[in-house]
Amino acid sequence: MDDKRSPDTRARILETALDLFSERGYQGSSMREIALRLEITKATVFYHFPSKPILLATLCEPLSEDLEEVVEEAAALDDLVAARRRLIEGTLDVYIRHRRVLRLLLQDLTVLAHEHAFRQLVSLVRRIHEVFAGPERDVSVRVRAVQIFAMLSDPVVFFEDLPVERLRAEILAGVWALLDDPATSGLVTREEAGLGERGGRAPRRAGRPSVMDEAKAARARRMYAEGTHSVGAIAERLGVSRATVYRHLQDGPRSP
Repeated sequence: MDDKRSPDTRARILETALDLFSERGYQGSSMREIALRLEITKATVFYHFPSKPILLATLCEPLSEDLEEVVEEAAALDDLVAARRRLIEGTLDVYIRHRRVLRLLLQDLTVLAHEHAFRQLVSLVRRIHEVFAGPERDVSVRVRAVQIFAMLSDPVVFFEDLPVERLRAEILAGVWALLDDPATSGLVTREEAGLGERGGRAPRRAGRPSVMDEAKAARARRMYAEGTHSVGAIAERLGVSRATVYRHLQDGPRSP
C-alpha cells in the first residue's frame, strides 16, 4: 500500500514523470501511466499533483528558480561586462544542470507553448536579454544578445552524451567566437565595431602591425590573464591589431 503523504512518494512521482515525459513526450504520457510505472494508485499521483500541467510546472521549478538567481546576481552588478559574463556562464551552467527538463521543454515545443512552465521560462530568457543588453538600445547589440543565449541551449540538448566539462568548454568557445572581444563581451554599436551601413567591415586603419615579438606577446597574455584589459585595450596599448592579439592569445607562449 502506498503512502499518499510521503515526501518520498512525491519525489518518485517527479522522477518517474520526467523519465516518462522524456521517453514519450509530454503529450504522449498520462498520469495513469506514471501511477502504473510506480505501482501506486492514480489517486496518489493526483493527491500530490492535481493535474499534469501542475506536475510539469513543478518539474520546471528548479530550472526557473536557478535562472532567476543568475539574473538577480547579474542585475546587481555595477560592471556591465561582469554582468554579461555572469549571465552567459551562469545560464549555461543552469541549462547543463537541468538538461533533462530543458530537453523536455524544447522537444515538445509546440505542445508546451501555452503551458505556464514554458511561458515562465520564455519570460526569464527575455529578462536575461534585457539585463545583458543593459541601457544599450542599438539593434545590433539586442540581436547579438538573443543570438548568444540561443547558442547556449541547443548544444546542451543535442549533445547529451558529451562529458559536461567538454560540452561547457565547447559552447563557451562558440559564444566567444561570436563576440568581437571576449573580455568585454564585444557588444558595441555598428559604428564602434567599424561596420558599414550594409554590414561590411570598414577598412582597417593603417599603421597597426600584424605581428609582435615574444616579449610583447607575453605582456599581452599577462594583461589578458589579469582581467584588467580588454583585447581592444591591449591592442591599443601595444600598438597592434586586435586580430594579432587574438592570435597570440590562442597560440600561447612559444617553446624555447
